[in-house]
Amino acid sequence: MIAIIDYDAGNLKSVEKAFAFLGEEAVITREPERILSADKVVLPGVGAFGDAMDKLHKYRLVDTIYEVVDKNIPFLGICLGLQLMFSRSDESDGAAGLGLLKGEILRIPSKEGLKIPHMGWNSIRIRPESRLFAGIPQDSYVYFVHSYYLKAENSEDVAARTFYSVDIDAAVEHGNLFACQFHPEKSSEVGLKILKNFASL
Repeated sequence: MIAIIDYDAGNLKSVEKAFAFLGEEAVITREPERILSADKVVLPGVGAFGDAMDKLHKYRLVDTIYEVVDKNIPFLGICLGLQLMFSRSDESDGAAGLGLLKGEILRIPSKEGLKIPHMGWNSIRIRPESRLFAGIPQDSYVYFVHSYYLKAENSEDVAARTFYSVDIDAAVEHGNLFACQFHPEKSSEVGLKILKNFASL
């Protein structure tokens, strides 16, 4: 069973539907027992960094997430979920993230001819040994919606990169931690393959 963490964020249903399409049992829940008994855990999200962390604290999910990581349960952050896995974001000064990985979330710099938020399809350069992207061709296109991006501290954590005004660390892998800045559930067959890879870990 795949637990999708419910903290009032947007986009939970589309992630649940994508897993259901793949034949995977996925449950949207904020019950610690159900999350900790899951085979895999997903933290999706659309919204603001500070508000999201407030909700995770409100529903007492922060300690549950740390327990998931300690139990070595595969954990996938999507979009805002990726950003929350780091310690800070330009979006919400003073708000502390989960700090599961080292790096920072920065605002995409303005550049003539580029719209922010970045909304649309971009190709990604994949680290060949990545488990999340196994069987996915280099320069595959995935769907992004974001105004902030990850700059990871450890390059060995980066599973895929893209470019939009600046080099963007588009996905990370570290032990049982996985995350995508883009939306695999909205990224057609490539995205479904990514979710299938995660479900099959």
